[in-house]
Amino acid sequence: MIEIREVTKVYQMGEIEVHALRGASLNVAPGEWVAITGPSGSGKSTLMHIIGCLDTPTAGSYRLNDIEVSGLNDNQLAAVRNGQIGFVFQTFNLLPRATALQQVMLPMKYHRDGARLPRPERVRRAREALELVGLDDRQSHRPTELSGGQQQRVAIARALAQQPSILLADEPTGNLDSKSGAEVMEILHHLHRERGLTVVMVTHDPKVAAQAQRIIHIQDGLVVDEPEKVTQ
Repeated sequence: MIEIREVTKVYQMGEIEVHALRGASLNVAPGEWVAITGPSGSGKSTLMHIIGCLDTPTAGSYRLNDIEVSGLNDNQLAAVRNGQIGFVFQTFNLLPRATALQQVMLPMKYHRDGARLPRPERVRRAREALELVGLDDRQSHRPTELSGGQQQRVAIARALAQQPSILLADEPTGNLDSKSGAEVMEILHHLHRERGLTVVMVTHDPKVAAQAQRIIHIQDGLVVDEPEKVTQ
């Protein structure tokens, strides 16, 4: 599903070149749950952005579902993101004045082919997604009326709105207490086990990483060792 070969990413900061990735390579199979770990500044977030088509590599190959995406333009990358990838971020990224239902409906305004989805269909899907994450009784609540764990669950429901094949989670428990973090991880387990969703997760927490099927370590912009198998 995900094939990355010798990917580099160089950022120009004035006269200085910052090499975030220096030839990273990895594969992720359909239905696999992978954790990407590494120290701060190792390149793991840059790698996540490239996998999520939020950024493009300076050089190298990135194939997603047999499509070479490394050379796509912004509109083409947006179409790939909209149709195949759901995102969960550490900071939730919820709109302050929108209800949970409205948050989840927002990315469904347009279908994968660009056609406008009817409102009843968006409402139905959003309610199903909120029920899936255990928030069917919080549909009318705004972020200030929700705990951190509940806000992250809304973010997961929003990520599922377009029925993606890949879920990208960037430090999904980083802003949560241990109880809320455990609840979020249980939801990810359910999506992986019962729905067959491919999960790629960036985390600095070894206990969180250990819940994945496989751990990939990155340092100084490179995958530094063979993927570590995790027994579940």
